[in-house]
Amino acid sequence: MRHITVAHNFEEVRVTMFAIEMRVDRALLPLVLVLVLACAGKQVTKPAPAKAPTVKKTTVAKKAPLPPMLAPWTGPHGGVPPFDKVDDKRFEADFDVAFKLLLADVAKIANNPEPATFDNTLVALERAGKPLDRIGTLFFTMASSVNTPAIQKLSRVIRPKLSTTYDSIYFDAKLFARIAKVHAARDKGLNAEQKRLVEKAYDKFVQRGAKLTGDDKKRLGAINKRLATLFTDFANRVQADEDTWVVLAEKDLGGLSPALVSVYKAAAEKRKVAGYAVVNTRSAVAPFLTFSDNRKLREKVWRAFVNRGDGPEGKGGGNNDTNAIIAEIVKLRAERAKLLGYASHAHWRMANTMAKDPARAQSLMMRVWPAAVARVKEEVADMRKMARKLKARHKIEPWDYRYYMEKVRKARYDLDQNEFKAYFELENMIKASYYLAERLYGYAFKEITGRVKTFHPDVRVYHVTNKADGSHVGIFYRDDFARQYKRSGAWQATYRGQHKIDGQVDAVVSNNNNFAKSAPGSKTLISLDDAETLFHEFGHALHALANDTTYPTLRDTPRDFVEFPSQVHENWVLSREVLDKFARHYKTGKKMPQALIDKVRRARTFNMGFSTVEYLAAALVDMKLHTDPAGVIEADKYERDALKAIGMPREIVMRHRLPHFMHLFATDAYSAGYYSYLWSDVMAADAWGAFEETGDVWHAATAKKFKDIILATGDAIDRAEAYRMFRGRDPKVEALLKNRGFPTKK
Repeated sequence: MRHITVAHNFEEVRVTMFAIEMRVDRALLPLVLVLVLACAGKQVTKPAPAKAPTVKKTTVAKKAPLPPMLAPWTGPHGGVPPFDKVDDKRFEADFDVAFKLLLADVAKIANNPEPATFDNTLVALERAGKPLDRIGTLFFTMASSVNTPAIQKLSRVIRPKLSTTYDSIYFDAKLFARIAKVHAARDKGLNAEQKRLVEKAYDKFVQRGAKLTGDDKKRLGAINKRLATLFTDFANRVQADEDTWVVLAEKDLGGLSPALVSVYKAAAEKRKVAGYAVVNTRSAVAPFLTFSDNRKLREKVWRAFVNRGDGPEGKGGGNNDTNAIIAEIVKLRAERAKLLGYASHAHWRMANTMAKDPARAQSLMMRVWPAAVARVKEEVADMRKMARKLKARHKIEPWDYRYYMEKVRKARYDLDQNEFKAYFELENMIKASYYLAERLYGYAFKEITGRVKTFHPDVRVYHVTNKADGSHVGIFYRDDFARQYKRSGAWQATYRGQHKIDGQVDAVVSNNNNFAKSAPGSKTLISLDDAETLFHEFGHALHALANDTTYPTLRDTPRDFVEFPSQVHENWVLSREVLDKFARHYKTGKKMPQALIDKVRRARTFNMGFSTVEYLAAALVDMKLHTDPAGVIEADKYERDALKAIGMPREIVMRHRLPHFMHLFATDAYSAGYYSYLWSDVMAADAWGAFEETGDVWHAATAKKFKDIILATGDAIDRAEAYRMFRGRDPKVEALLKNRGFPTKK
């Protein structure tokens, strides 16, 4: 399951620092995430001149050219982000200009003497604030991908100002009165897409406090401003803990493949330390825990990783302790929900999701949880047998799970992950993803790196076209490697989203991964899980590129839908054509042998207990935490008690412990929403069945239907109805259970 980031309303996306799209294991996401969400701003083309005769040409925006970071992007097809114009010293002042320009746009709408109409109110709002969109794209790209101490410091200033600015818009009584008038008359003269825009805008304003009065509005604004600061502090502390490493000596390399040793050597050289370095990020830690024969070092690396944000010993303390921040965030969220008239933060966050109510999400999770726990017990029993066979007398601890799991896999399926990894060279898998886009949707990707400015030398850029006629589709950036000051995980971001409000504007999107970079001159090999992550994030990019809605707001799909399209695209990694064409041995260039493919497919449901439990435990704790109306917690104790209550196996920890749970505490975006990966995965498993049932997973008519109904429509159509239009019925949870090898009967 991947945690992705998909386009959502500008103020939420920017405040969430591109809603960090973190990923979960493939087991959970045949599913992906800023948070994060693929983040998207409402970039639009130049609007028509204002009609009101009182508007003079000598406004602030026209007296002098806009600062470079606020100015319209240059170049063909609407231009691209001017990363070469980024200036840390100018951000704060330029944001202040952008805030003023946005508020001036909104004031014109709110004070328009003409009666409120769809065009002069809702469409005008869609056009407002373009300079803020542009500088927001630049700043929050830096905050997620090059988050230097200078950017971290700026985030503590800019994010509260952003929160305050948007609250002033949501709290504007005149503006809301105009929206309410259009909403009341929405059944008269509007088409279906226009009516949906009105309803979404009205609901959003109400949900953000437009109906509150006096002191309640003031208090809500103070809460939002404080949360913006806390989110930044939380994220920066976790990032600081991830920018650490465990040093290995030559004697500590037992069990590690030459390719993995090369990665750790490169990491040490980059950090100017002797020996080898296991950096405290998942892409480095997970393979070490899987293959290292040194149990003491496995424990040391594991403890450093799971205790991020929780002090060196997992008991709090230190400069990067996040426990007090978590307690304050949860308390403020509970207070905010009460102010807005909701039973809990979860009820507030889920009001505009497919699930609607926490009970429905809880029901789905508990449908899967018992089967997953039962499978873990079977897995642990198998590992105990393997440990005894290897003359080990210790219990299976969390730092042992991946190690013995791999031993069992090798014995049961004669499948060595290192053998398989030799066929998954990163560059070939990138080409495979572009092949997928061509076969399914007719897209072509031509690299234009060097012709477009980027924020880091690792970033590559592609022009996306329709292969049939060469027509423009969009621009695609990719940033694949982990590095200092880059946030962990994987995510998709939308630098500019598609819309047609003033003519066709096409998407500019990015994929951001954290693969461990090989030493210079060596090829980067990735695991099957990494390859599925790559396809997952690429699925988010395809979703943004295929979008075909008129209004920017209608790109924004519910949180528990956004992972669905990306999860579906993971399935093509192991399709026969992709393997035959692109899974070539990195040394010999030979195709993957059929015998190895058969082994991988037989092992597809292996270890599903572990991956499902570590994810679901985090999702269940998230939901329990945010359905509590009081919101008074001590993070470590709450986590322990909640896990005990659901029967968490002792051999596993949550995929994201609370002290570093970025989805929940670096933003509001995934709070009370971590369940969404499972919700989306139900649809993904069921939708993949639509392709399989044709007998051809590249079936052209099914791909076209998926693109036209699921990808292109954004949220212009209710997502549940869109799924029924695609599949002919609602999704069935049995498809997910079957994919994971779990019993399908209750």
